Amino acid sequence: MFESLSERLQGAIRNIGKKGRLTEADVDVMLREVRLALLEADVNIKVVKSFINDVREQAVGEATLKSLTPSQQVIKIVNEELTALMGTEAADLALDGNPSAFMMVGLQGAGKTTQTGKLAAMLRKRNKKKPLLVACDVYRPAAVEQLKTLGRQLDVPVYEEGTTDSPVNIASRAMQYAKENGHDLVIIDTAGRLHIDSELMNELTEIKDAVNPNEILLVVDAMTGQDAVNVASQFHDQLALTGALLTKLDGDTRGGAALSIRKMTNVPIKFIGVGEKLDALEIFHPERMASRILGMGDVISLIERAQDSIEDEEEEMKMAERMMSGSFDFNDFLKQMRMLKRMGGLGSIMKMLPGIGSKIPDAANIDPKHMARTEAIVYSMTEAERKNPNLINHGRKNRISKGAGVSAGEVNQLIKQFNDMRKMMKQMAGMSPGQMQMMERQMKTGGSGGMGGFPGAGGGNRAARRGKGKGRGGFRF
Repeated sequence: MFESLSERLQGAIRNIGKKGRLTEADVDVMLREVRLALLEADVNIKVVKSFINDVREQAVGEATLKSLTPSQQVIKIVNEELTALMGTEAADLALDGNPSAFMMVGLQGAGKTTQTGKLAAMLRKRNKKKPLLVACDVYRPAAVEQLKTLGRQLDVPVYEEGTTDSPVNIASRAMQYAKENGHDLVIIDTAGRLHIDSELMNELTEIKDAVNPNEILLVVDAMTGQDAVNVASQFHDQLALTGALLTKLDGDTRGGAALSIRKMTNVPIKFIGVGEKLDALEIFHPERMASRILGMGDVISLIERAQDSIEDEEEEMKMAERMMSGSFDFNDFLKQMRMLKRMGGLGSIMKMLPGIGSKIPDAANIDPKHMARTEAIVYSMTEAERKNPNLINHGRKNRISKGAGVSAGEVNQLIKQFNDMRKMMKQMAGMSPGQMQMMERQMKTGGSGGMGGFPGAGGGNRAARRGKGKGRGGFRF
């Protein structure tokens, strides 16, 4: 997400960072690049002008230009203004009331029904809520069935009365049902249209009056750019929105909607959809997003994502102990790969690390197909072989390679990298802080096998590191 915008902004900031002292002319050159980057990202022109003026006013101030590190001061200013543009901090959810009621509104095709299910799953896990989904889209073919299917997948109950009664009556009775059956959160999936019309808005207003919702969340496609801002403005004028949920932000390389909606409508972005999976929904943190855009990483979100991906905390602790003692096996490795998948893959994780995301050489190097091949190799091993790789002799390697549909050389490579990593982990367990720092420097500069032979990382594949080998190098799974 924001890939094009990030590259342009980071390029402009890198250029100014090379200068020991700054002048107003230097700042103006940078701001021209920033202005072009924002306009290309489909950010609203009024937002661009306001942003550039705010940054310039601070960047050409005497305190900045005469500071010992003026370029760092400018980066700090850009980061703070980007954060302010998107809302400063994460917006709170109104979860008071028993039950609380959320209305999901938006145009047809924005993904309201899917996001309704995702939101229920998130709030059940994070806030310990007992949600009830309500099917009030009685017009779109199969909308009720889609919500019921999502409910079954997530094990969340769905209140529906078919498609004959009015959505207002269905919503009212759903609230009463929730009270009688112990549901403390009601999420209402409303109908959309291909365009905004009076009939749609009148119906949504009637539902709002009937249930008095705590939240009215607009679901809008981030990839529509300026149109997303226009849609948000019109819905807000009619319904007084409490927040927006941007879908498809993971596929939006520009980011115009995310950078414009709050400034233009005063509607906070509360959630972002970052994938098709039912857990691919995140709380929107403006300060973290600004940090990602400027290539500073987002370690806090990465930690939260890791915590959400842990299925058994006690087992994870035991696995960590086995890793540091060098006694972990291929069963542990499989569990770590599954966790990596739940976190969005290695590429997604690395982009959230400070100073690394923008330097990944061709994201194709982190190919899910290679991860699948590695899994196939491990699954072709017997239980005894997974626990003790030393058992795997020439004959067993041939059997494993045939079972996985790969060459014996790839089996050899995986086992070698796995054993190298076990040795490295065992060495790290006994290292002093100074030795750890030295090893970290070696890994960063490519010494001692790059990534220390992490299984599937392809640290020793020199051809791939030179850009050859058709993407089999880099971080290889």
